[in-house]
Amino acid sequence: MGATWDGIEEGSELPVLEKQPGVTQLVKYAAGSGDFNPLHHDFQFPQSKQLGSIIVHGRFKYAALGELVSNWLDHNGRVKKLSCQYRGMDFPDKKVTCKGSVSRKWEESGEKLAEVSIWTEDEDGKKTTPGEAIVVFN
Repeated sequence: MGATWDGIEEGSELPVLEKQPGVTQLVKYAAGSGDFNPLHHDFQFPQSKQLGSIIVHGRFKYAALGELVSNWLDHNGRVKKLSCQYRGMDFPDKKVTCKGSVSRKWEESGEKLAEVSIWTEDEDGKKTTPGEAIVVFN
């Protein structure tokens, strides 16, 4: 059962979502998104060599944050806005943890709204992709 308007309050945490994309998943994501930048799949690409690895697509993390919010709502509302900033790199075969918490809850123009702070963390707990979502509850 997903979040409900009456069941949340400011500070409520979303259930954690973990991802650990491997190279194959990143190649499949590249095919689906059209983002074939070699930095996401070619270990011999000069930037990959300089970093010591390829990196996870920023939009993959954006999609994972969307999944986090959507799973939390579980058909009890809809995502009105979702945004994030790419502030750090994540690497294949390493855990990417998606987290969130309700930062604001209000009613406006007949809608029951909540603003949710969302982010990804790398295995060291560093926030790599902070963002926010605004949801409308049924």
